[in-house]
Amino acid sequence: MRAAVLLVPTLLGTSVAQAAEPAPYLDDRSTPEAVLRSLYNAVDRHEIVRAWSYFRDTPERPSFDSFRRGYEKTAAVRVAIGAPAAEGGMSQIHWRVPVAIEASDETGARTVFSGCYTLHQTQPEVQAEPPFQPIEILGGELRPSDRPFETATGACPAVGSP
Repeated sequence: MRAAVLLVPTLLGTSVAQAAEPAPYLDDRSTPEAVLRSLYNAVDRHEIVRAWSYFRDTPERPSFDSFRRGYEKTAAVRVAIGAPAAEGGMSQIHWRVPVAIEASDETGARTVFSGCYTLHQTQPEVQAEPPFQPIEILGGELRPSDRPFETATGACPAVGSP
């Protein structure tokens, strides 16, 4: 599956016997939850370059080839997003957001993952030079879950802990 990037190897995707209409395009970077919905919208639509673009360009970001390979067999993905926990200071804000995803592969096999994403933004009012930096994903860690997607929940470390 094409799942959580950074710390998640390869996730499985869902295949459906009949081709479903692609989800409507979504690219919303206004809240941490919207960024994650946009990420998985891109994955579900097989727009991997766009999905990769939601991650901050840092040495910790996976290479594009590695990221792309992680989603090669993903046919579809669903995401459930929990309430973000925010921590701010010195014109910066960080969020930790719990998620659960269900990825389906080309054969129809489904795998559920749960975990946490960390997102960041420099407060917009202090950004004085282009380019504008929207909310970006710093990283994510997802692990396989033994719970069904409908009851799976992500968990994040407490704000302020590493």
